Amino acid sequence: MTDHASKGSTEQSKRNEPASANDAGTPWRAFYEEARGRLESVGEEAAEIDARRIVEEASGSEPGEFILMLDKPAMKRGVVHFDAMLERRLAGEPLQYVLGRWGFRTLDLAVDARVLIPRPETEGVAELALAEVVRAAAEGRVPLAADLGTGSGCIGLSLAAEHKTVQVVCTDQSAHAVAAARANAIGLGRPATRIEVRHGSWFEALPIDRKGAFDLIVSNPPYIGTDEVLPPVVADWEPTDALFAGPTGLEDAQVLIAGATDWLRSGGALVLELGETQLSAARELAIQHGYIEVAVHRDLAERDRALVARKP
Repeated sequence: MTDHASKGSTEQSKRNEPASANDAGTPWRAFYEEARGRLESVGEEAAEIDARRIVEEASGSEPGEFILMLDKPAMKRGVVHFDAMLERRLAGEPLQYVLGRWGFRTLDLAVDARVLIPRPETEGVAELALAEVVRAAAEGRVPLAADLGTGSGCIGLSLAAEHKTVQVVCTDQSAHAVAAARANAIGLGRPATRIEVRHGSWFEALPIDRKGAFDLIVSNPPYIGTDEVLPPVVADWEPTDALFAGPTGLEDAQVLIAGATDWLRSGGALVLELGETQLSAARELAIQHGYIEVAVHRDLAERDRALVARKP
């Protein structure tokens, strides 16, 4: 390789080749400092955070144990894992994929290049969806929800984990994403009994006998326009079919807005995550399709992020 390889060789010689010998005498602090320094040298703005997360994962420690763990000796197996993760991060791979897992609301989800990385703004969308589930339950029903284009399952699984009765159908057109979501659902334990993960495109994957019965349809669909430029850490690593919708970025949202009324019960809600530049058009489209109580919600950064529209 280039400078990364030479820097890696220098660092390994400094710590007496820990990846090929039992380096029990070297504390994790040395590895943390190495990771932070090397990440800073390639311009990584979050070098300190990334180094900490990599060391936590390699050492098998929890976040609250980080300070206490730094002066403990590293074992060979952990050092080998550390070296592999650091090289992947230096090559530009997103931290979430390097770690193989990421937190989303109450969940610790397995994530890899099969699915989009769960993001904080989507947690807010899940909160809006959960409010609709609570509303349905308050009306005396067992809520029925669909998470279309589920990816890792972050929204749909959060609904099942945070509400005691909701039944959730998660769908995705990607067989790889379906496998990832099913694996994450199994990790939930008992709430997994109220989750069904199905393979197929949008409404085609839903059970036909549930048509007109859903209290909630929620989705974080592709909403990037084909001409938009994304940062390399996104464009080079995350699945393109989960990012790009078409020339305007609104193509998949149009399908969902037009089709959801056939699947929602009266009073049921459609919740969509979209880009801030698309929500005005999406709101008008929802009104044209007869939805009521159509509202645009902002994320924590005060950007327009989600559409909530109700079937009359």
